[in-house]
Amino acid sequence: MSIIQVENLSKSFKSYKKAPGLIGSFKSFFKRKYYEKKAVNNISFNIEEGELIGFIGPNGAGKTTTLKCLSGLIYPTSGKVSVLGYNPFERKSDFLKQISLVMGQKNQLWWDLPPMETFLLNKEIYGVNNKDFEDNLEELAELMEVKDVLNVQVRKLSLGQRMKCELISQMIHKPKVLFLDEPTIGLDVVMQQRLRKFIRTYNQRYHATIILTSHYMEDVEALCKRVIIIDYGKKIYDGELTTIAQKFSQHKIITIVFNKQIVRKDIENLGVVKFFDFPKAAILVKREEANKILSQILNEFPVADINIQEQDIQKIIREIFTSGII
Repeated sequence: MSIIQVENLSKSFKSYKKAPGLIGSFKSFFKRKYYEKKAVNNISFNIEEGELIGFIGPNGAGKTTTLKCLSGLIYPTSGKVSVLGYNPFERKSDFLKQISLVMGQKNQLWWDLPPMETFLLNKEIYGVNNKDFEDNLEELAELMEVKDVLNVQVRKLSLGQRMKCELISQMIHKPKVLFLDEPTIGLDVVMQQRLRKFIRTYNQRYHATIILTSHYMEDVEALCKRVIIIDYGKKIYDGELTTIAQKFSQHKIITIVFNKQIVRKDIENLGVVKFFDFPKAAILVKREEANKILSQILNEFPVADINIQEQDIQKIIREIFTSGII
C-alpha cells in the first residue's frame, strides 16, 4: 500500500532582483524585477508502508521544500500529494497526529527549560493519554540513552543530547510517517551511529514509513535500501542504492595481488593506478573496458588473486553532482 503518493509536484518561489547600494534600494521602491525559482520541478514517486527512503541531493536541490510540501507546511505550485490518504495542505488534526517533521537545523525544544517540559506540551497537543505518554517516553528515552538528562535545562545539554531529545519530542505520539531532514548534522561519529541505530529500530519496531535526507552518505548507506536523488528540483534517480553504480558510475576498480615481482610502470597503461605497494595494486578502469583489461592482466601478469568491484558509493554520488554526468 502506498502511504505517500506524489504526482507531478512542483513548487516555485517568486523573488526580486535589487541593484546594489542606496540608489538600488531607492529604485526598488518604485520598480522591481521579479524572477521565479523552481525549487521542486515536476517530481513523482510512491512510497510504501514501512519503507525507509534516502532522499538525497546537493544543497538547494529541493529536498527540504519537498518534505515541507509532504508535511503540509507549504502549498505546492502544482501537482498532487497524498500522505496516509490525506491532503497534507488541509492540515487536518487526524493527519497531523500521525506524522512528524524533524529538522536537524531547527530547534523545537525550549532553551531554558528541560526537555520534559516540551514532551509534556506535545503530549497535550497530540492528545496522548497519560499511560501511553509514560510508556512511549520510557521506551524512547531508553533507546536514546537520555534518561538521566530529561530534567536538565536544554542549554546545558550537549549537541548530541539535544538532537536525541528533539527526536523524542516529535515522536511522543508514535507517528506513522517520519520526515527526517538532516537529523545527524553537526554530530560526532559516535552520536551519528547511535541516532542511526535508533532510526533503524523505530522503523522496524513500528513499521513506520520514513524519508531521510542527509549530506552524510554513511547515514543513507547504513539505513536505506532505496534512494531518491534530486538535483535542481528534478528527480534523476529512484531505485535501490546498490544499483546506482551500474547506472551512473563510469569506472570499475580492479584489485590485484601479484605472486612475482613487477614495478608500477608495468601496469600504468592498463588504467589509472590508484594504489601500488607490491604485491598489491588497484587500477581504475572504464566500465566498458573492465572485462577486456581483466583478461589482459590474467594473460600477461603473474597473478595470485584478482577482484573487480564497483567504486565506493560516496564517490559515485559525488561524481553525479560534480561531473555533469546527469
